[in-house]
Amino acid sequence: MVENAVRPFALGRKNWLFSGSPRGASASAALYSIIETVKSCGHEPYAWLLHLFEQLPLCQSEEDYRRLLPVNIIPGNLPKS
Repeated sequence: MVENAVRPFALGRKNWLFSGSPRGASASAALYSIIETVKSCGHEPYAWLLHLFEQLPLCQSEEDYRRLLPVNIIPGNLPKS
């Protein structure tokens, strides 16, 4: 299962040589990590991102932010994309 999750990164390895800068590469790595975490929690990434961007402006406390983490959302409770 882990090997299959890593496969897209191995296939695109040469593409990441063109991230533009070390900061760009770091940003790409962070985004890919988040998306893979969302997938491993049983969510569709696009639906989770929509939910995240709709709810972020409404957050007022640290607990509000924690509720948006993919591990704290029950699979199937996100709006359909």
